[in-house]
Amino acid sequence: MSDLVIVGAGPAGASAALGALSVDPSLDVLLLDRSTFPRDKACGDGVAPHVLDLLAEVGVTGLLDDRTPVTHLHLRRGPRDVVREMQRPAYVVPRQVLDARLVEAAQAAGARLEQRRVKDLAELPHDAVVVGADGAHSVIRRSLGQPRGRTALAIRGYAPTPVEQRGHQLIVFAGGEQPAYAWSFDRGDGLANVGYGQLLRPKRQAPTRAHLMQRLEELLPGSTGAGVDWVGHQLPLSSARWHPSDGRVLLVGDAAGLINPMTGEGIFYAVATGIAAGRAAAAALGAGDPSSAGRCHREATKPILSWHLRHTAAAARLCRSSRVLEAGLRASARDQRVFDDLVELGLARGRITPRLTAGLARSLVGAATSRATVSTKES
Repeated sequence: MSDLVIVGAGPAGASAALGALSVDPSLDVLLLDRSTFPRDKACGDGVAPHVLDLLAEVGVTGLLDDRTPVTHLHLRRGPRDVVREMQRPAYVVPRQVLDARLVEAAQAAGARLEQRRVKDLAELPHDAVVVGADGAHSVIRRSLGQPRGRTALAIRGYAPTPVEQRGHQLIVFAGGEQPAYAWSFDRGDGLANVGYGQLLRPKRQAPTRAHLMQRLEELLPGSTGAGVDWVGHQLPLSSARWHPSDGRVLLVGDAAGLINPMTGEGIFYAVATGIAAGRAAAAALGAGDPSSAGRCHREATKPILSWHLRHTAAAARLCRSSRVLEAGLRASARDQRVFDDLVELGLARGRITPRLTAGLARSLVGAATSRATVSTKES
């Protein structure tokens, strides 16, 4: 009989197994997934260095040593370009590679992997701790009666990396309603992960595949003709607060609705909450009280996500304003430290810092002054 059953063996599920087994290697940990590995998964494929830091805490090192790091982030909106080196390089790793390696690491730590589709929580043992890591359309979340929040829709493919974009992650912001942007992330092997995503609006019809491809081509000309392996996917966006439930059933990653609403990044959240859930499960099982796993998980994730989620929610609201978005780009172009703070906020557990706030304020005031001067001259 399994002590811990994890539904979904992606980064969140594999990390939950690693977290539990790092605390108690004797635990019987069962990973369930409907797919065989390696398998593809629609994603931007970006892996922040913070993810590797977390994995090192549970004994997984050297996971991406054979991959080419991405050193620069390139932001564009209309004629405005910001290109800066990131404090620490990131990686762009197809999920077919990343997920398989994480599953192998979990198995090496002692987890058992079984191919099985779970249709309802009632199918699983009633005396085990259960971790729902089964993605955006989580069966475990539905079984708990928890609704989804706001959602974004994106499409992803792979296309040859232009010479000028090698070693770069490029984000091209769309005009009009935000957040909406196209991206091209260099994998380091001659191909780039390219795609386009936008926020789904309540009571509006979801955009078609043709619309998403059209917007991608407008923002990244030539990418759709050369691209292959197009896959669409939904992103359940995080809100200002996350309340992990009590009891023996935990939700992590996409299943918990943890996608950065400003950038669409989710792998950091998946690994962070997955490891925390595994550790919480091990602590609860060690205490002979599986029902305390939820409380343990909440206490572990609060310092990681509590203030961060409030700040990303606020940043996402602010970025819906074209003026604020432009101000952020100008401030990033002017000050490397502001740029670094924005990267931290978008890729890991950063906050809206006083330095970032001051940079935005200066840019907004400067733009307003320029508009007023132009208006006075014209009159």
